[in-house]
Amino acid sequence: MKTSLPLLPTSVVGSHAKMGWWYLIRQEAESGRLGPRDIEEALDTATDIAILDQERAGVDVITDGEMRRFGAFYRTYLTRIHGIGTLPPERRLGDPGYDTLLVYEATEKISAPQGLGIVEEFRYLKAHASKPVKVTCTGPTTFAARLEIRGGYRDQQELAWDFVGIINRELRALAAAGAEFIQVDEPAFNEIARDGREMAKIFNATVEGVQAKLAMHICFGNHRGRPLVKRTYRRLFPGVLEARADQFVLEFASRELAEIELWKEVGADRELGAGLIDQKSFYIETPEDVAERIRTALNYVPAEKLWINPDCGFNPTPRWVALAKLKAMVEGTRIVRRELGFAA
Repeated sequence: MKTSLPLLPTSVVGSHAKMGWWYLIRQEAESGRLGPRDIEEALDTATDIAILDQERAGVDVITDGEMRRFGAFYRTYLTRIHGIGTLPPERRLGDPGYDTLLVYEATEKISAPQGLGIVEEFRYLKAHASKPVKVTCTGPTTFAARLEIRGGYRDQQELAWDFVGIINRELRALAAAGAEFIQVDEPAFNEIARDGREMAKIFNATVEGVQAKLAMHICFGNHRGRPLVKRTYRRLFPGVLEARADQFVLEFASRELAEIELWKEVGADRELGAGLIDQKSFYIETPEDVAERIRTALNYVPAEKLWINPDCGFNPTPRWVALAKLKAMVEGTRIVRRELGFAA
């Protein structure tokens, strides 16, 4: 990034917590009771609020909060892709889970002639933010892992490679529009990529020709605070380091910093966006909690390579919880900056 940032930059992973009325807007939009301008105005306002929340909390590098993504961080884009249909959820009774979500299916070869729409999201963010920004995009293995195969493909691995081309075109367009920092989200790595080397190969094809700072976000799933895959990174390393990623954004807080020591073994030449806020928990960390976690991370990560962020996005964390957690993250980081002799 061209913008000068402080030591231990703070950022977010992607989604911001939704205000209550956002869910009412989604409900009305899905029922057909809103016009396109009604929806646009509401989502512009929601995005403005997400930007202001992050800036007022003091976060150094912000996102648009993914507020336009009615279907969470990836489902919204499936509606823009040809060759994809829907099926009813596997389960309707009981508490919500991964199996109560709408099922998507690939019925033929996929295409996205109008793109995914992330470039338009970025342009609005760039025009309205006063801080440096990051743009997020779902990765091909996560898209493919969430689709049933009904036609057009032998398996999800083959489908993932068609998503590579669609996403690569979107990322190139983002860079051409001025995006300096782009993050590819891959929480479903366990289901498609057999190991870290294969994951790196897919990532490199996805970002080929993209001239921007690149991050790879790898978490373990976050639907209503529930993980989706086995919560360990060790099997991915060192193979995943073949990825042309400038930064890896990983989940540590919810696992009490398990595997943070892995970074000393494998990652000295890369930035680590360390998840030090547990967005799955209602416990609101104190600034000293955050400072303590940063000090632990600094035992394994050089200060100039360490970024501070939550484990994952704040969807669907209640906004009042998310705001308090963001403020604690920033204040805890400032404590450690002062200890290291830098202005907070």
